[in-house]
Amino acid sequence: MRVFIVDDEAPARSRLRVLLADIRNEFPNEVVGEAANGVEAVAQIVPGEVDVVLADIRMPSMDGIELARHLGRLSPAPGVVFTTAYDQYAVQAFELNAIDYLVKPVRAQRLVSALQKAQRSGPPSQEALQKAASEGRRHFSVGERGRILLVPVADVLYLRAELKYVTARTVEREYVLDESLTHLETEFAETFVRVHRSCLIARRAIAGFERTQDDAAEAQWSVIVRGSNERLPVS
Repeated sequence: MRVFIVDDEAPARSRLRVLLADIRNEFPNEVVGEAANGVEAVAQIVPGEVDVVLADIRMPSMDGIELARHLGRLSPAPGVVFTTAYDQYAVQAFELNAIDYLVKPVRAQRLVSALQKAQRSGPPSQEALQKAASEGRRHFSVGERGRILLVPVADVLYLRAELKYVTARTVEREYVLDESLTHLETEFAETFVRVHRSCLIARRAIAGFERTQDDAAEAQWSVIVRGSNERLPVS
């Protein structure tokens, strides 16, 4: 089994490497990489080259829950085993039939058991991960050229539904999300507001409103987008 370790504490990563070496005769494995947070892990993990990810829960930049949600978009997606120093947090957060967790300090036999379960179960379902998430995502994940590209939610000016996809617009460019606008509106209700049936705009990106009218049409209102020359229609 090819294992990737994600933990913001170097001693914790070192301990896992030692434990994995200790159990290698009982459960053959190879450490193929490590990262200090979820953002680094997503950048390094290549689909099909990692079988299971040992991920800490509480990490800066991107925690283990959000990391697992992004990894679930890979094909094939690696299995995920969470590690945590907070037993009560893990019990509350995870459905054990979908994923497993290890309480620090990790014990060798518990690690073997978790890896065996990950091998049998595969990656956690997106439904289970969404139920487990206690905080909103800080990144959108976009599939491009077989990899996952992370787009910070804070960088997105607006989200617009187009056909079967949603376009996320930043100052620099557009990204295509394979998610519904309705789901995004519910998940990010504190960040985005609906101004049209096909558009959500970041509250911070609203610079003002503009009323236009010509001889042939009724007056229309539009949103002035901060940091852009665009105007979005208001229904």
